[in-house]
Amino acid sequence: MKEFIKAITMGACGGLAVFTSFSLHWPTWVLFIAWVSYYLFGKSLKSALYALIPMTTGVIMGIIIQTLGEILSIYLGAIGFPLAVFFLITSLTYLSKIKWLGNIPAWFIGLIIFFGIHPKLEAEPILSLFIPIVAGICFAFINDTTTSIISKKHKN
Repeated sequence: MKEFIKAITMGACGGLAVFTSFSLHWPTWVLFIAWVSYYLFGKSLKSALYALIPMTTGVIMGIIIQTLGEILSIYLGAIGFPLAVFFLITSLTYLSKIKWLGNIPAWFIGLIIFFGIHPKLEAEPILSLFIPIVAGICFAFINDTTTSIISKKHKN
């Protein structure tokens, strides 16, 4: 019975997440990437925050790659964008040594989200990327907390 209740809870959280995402015109896949990140990086709000910081810097890196790639492409043609990627990804070796930026997979999740959405390089579209990211973390937290409570109740 415990597994059935946990399954229903997970399905309800997933369904509510999709309903919310569709209703608010968010990219659902971004919400679910954030949801998965919650589980991959430690299953706590604190670890989610520590992952959100390099995810954010990954988005910023995406902005820099796109901007630098466009500039280099003017002068170097088709090699400009790959060179921008090379330079910035190379810098991850050093940036990941900074205490809050050490989670390289989270950097790449930020890059995936940025290049997957490909927003205009304006504040509003870029900042709006973080709405489904934070929502995904929240849905994952609610799901994890609820299933943990169910597990504890059915152990006793």
